[in-house]
Amino acid sequence: DMSAASFAEMYKRDGVKGGHVIMLGKGNEAAAKAALAAYEGGLQVGGGITAVNAKEYLDAGASHVIVTSWIFPNGELDNERLRLLTNTIGRSRLVLDLSCKSTSRGERPSWNVAINRWQTLTNVEISEQTLQSLSGFCDEFLIHAADVEGKQQGMDDELIRFLAEHSPIPVTYAGGAKSLDDLKHCKEISKDKVDLTIGSALDIFGGKGVKYDDCIAFNKGQR
Repeated sequence: DMSAASFAEMYKRDGVKGGHVIMLGKGNEAAAKAALAAYEGGLQVGGGITAVNAKEYLDAGASHVIVTSWIFPNGELDNERLRLLTNTIGRSRLVLDLSCKSTSRGERPSWNVAINRWQTLTNVEISEQTLQSLSGFCDEFLIHAADVEGKQQGMDDELIRFLAEHSPIPVTYAGGAKSLDDLKHCKEISKDKVDLTIGSALDIFGGKGVKYDDCIAFNKGQR
């Protein structure tokens, strides 16, 4: 029963930077911009972002724009679109969402980027080479483990460890977090190199697994 702007005001009050405002479909632009205005420079925005409208959302108050599907037309990475985006807004304002699904068929874990609400699997593997190459175009990576996202049944530890070892830039992992212990666990197995997003398990979103205030206290204890 809270507006997007109300959540943004709460994050601003508590000094939470880098939260994600995701427009899931059309008709959410006004709400997203209201949130960005309420916490100018404190939130990232994604969902339908392209080189054409990215600056519009940065001007509205976003610290970064989050982009996925637009740079993967037909399920393949379009380097021209990626370069255009970076040249338009600058590397420091771009977050690449490389959300992925497991493609493991043996002992070695592997993942491929998934787009279009994770329904379309691309030919881009989350590899050391991919992370190194794409890091030159953006400021951060946001990576949902789509196989466990929203299920509150545990995180993809192998993916977290892989990102911690191979990502040359800041990376945020999302998917499966269900308790405050998961914050501690992510910090431990990533050696404090991977940030964690908790969504549906949070009490402020109707979840029962973890209290928002406890997460704030945990973050403040890390400073």
